[in-house]
Amino acid sequence: MTETLANKLVEAMMDANRDLAHDLLETYAEEHGYLQAASRILEPALVIIGEKWESSRDVSLAQAYVAAKVAGDFMTLSASKEPASQDHKNRKGTVVIGNIEDDYHSLGRNMVSIFLEKDGWVVHDLGNDVLASEFVDKALEHEADIIAVSAMMYSTAMNIRKVREELINRKLQDKIKLVVGGAVFTLRPDLVDEVGGDGTALNAIKAPEIFNTIYYGMKQKEAL
Repeated sequence: MTETLANKLVEAMMDANRDLAHDLLETYAEEHGYLQAASRILEPALVIIGEKWESSRDVSLAQAYVAAKVAGDFMTLSASKEPASQDHKNRKGTVVIGNIEDDYHSLGRNMVSIFLEKDGWVVHDLGNDVLASEFVDKALEHEADIIAVSAMMYSTAMNIRKVREELINRKLQDKIKLVVGGAVFTLRPDLVDEVGGDGTALNAIKAPEIFNTIYYGMKQKEAL
């Protein structure tokens, strides 16, 4: 069912039918929740459109804009409908997140931020086109446990290696972990090791799982 709805959403976006796209998402969200709609319907649809865009198949700039606008509007609505918990007892670690140098595809990053905040993480969003040195500077400033870096394409993903180099040069590789994500890592999981990442998540809804695994693993080592 969700695969069919994702394909219908793709068709609506490609037809620039924003009303239908929003209706598909909100109808599913009303029954299953906004986060489930984002992860099961919206994200798969965006992956399909992203793959088409990458291979230059039948996706115009206007269609890509409509897809991004629909997704952005829905994630904003999702955040208002299901706000992050304010229960500080459930707070976990701190993460700084952003798109790596020369990368401007913010939707995936925004989705991950929302899911992390709802899971109890303190999230500092650095935005797009963030230099490696800034990631590490901000991680130190906010006493972050994890740096999360997003990249959509292989060419920009390679810039993430600079973050790993910064951590090594400052002798922080054991104190601050590096989580990477974006469409290119879904298509090429081997890139995680190639850019020096400590882990990745297949999609936004699974992001808290990998962040929690890494975070609690760090805490266990500190306790030894």
